[in-house]
Amino acid sequence: MKKIITTVVLISGFIAFGQNDSDKAKALLDDVSAKVRSYENISIDFKYVLHNSEENINQETRGDVIMAGEKYVLNVLGVTRIYDGKTLYSISPEDEEVTISSENTEDESTITPSMMLSFYENGYSYTMDIVQNVRGRKIQYVKLVPIDSTAEIKYVLLGIDINTKHIYNLIEIGSNDTKTTLTVNSFKTNEPLSETLFTFDESKYSDYFINRID
Repeated sequence: MKKIITTVVLISGFIAFGQNDSDKAKALLDDVSAKVRSYENISIDFKYVLHNSEENINQETRGDVIMAGEKYVLNVLGVTRIYDGKTLYSISPEDEEVTISSENTEDESTITPSMMLSFYENGYSYTMDIVQNVRGRKIQYVKLVPIDSTAEIKYVLLGIDINTKHIYNLIEIGSNDTKTTLTVNSFKTNEPLSETLFTFDESKYSDYFINRID
């Protein structure tokens, strides 16, 4: 009987710890979300690393993105993507091609720039993970696991600067063990933006092939 009681106490303590841990993670993510939503716009320079040992894929590049609400301009891998809130324009100078389409909001495995700072609000369970000291900054990681067991994402680690409540990095592990890491090098807010920043001017690409996808 004593062993049974001890086991019950240990299990109860573990469950309580798990619930408390989840509550702490949710509170931290809520703080990050509130901070992000308080800005009119956000400009980020980042490093993007893709690694898959089985396929021998190692790709590293830098990029930048400007976001205002759902709108964004993303530059990465030689391609510029402009999303005006309704339509996505992908401009490839190398191919001299512009692809015009509605943004694919049905693919939940894709974290778009506008979702990067708020994707965790739906569809994930979360717990606190490790804390790291990065050049004097205290980075608290939160582990997010998709509720959908068929998702292409196995889990995500979100590194959050405890002092600023800004996202430092995002580590995504795919179901095929592909590891994608996005690290924020600079984070600026409420910058003066051109009124036409998120507007695609087709006249500038008269020599490009225009590929329209319905």
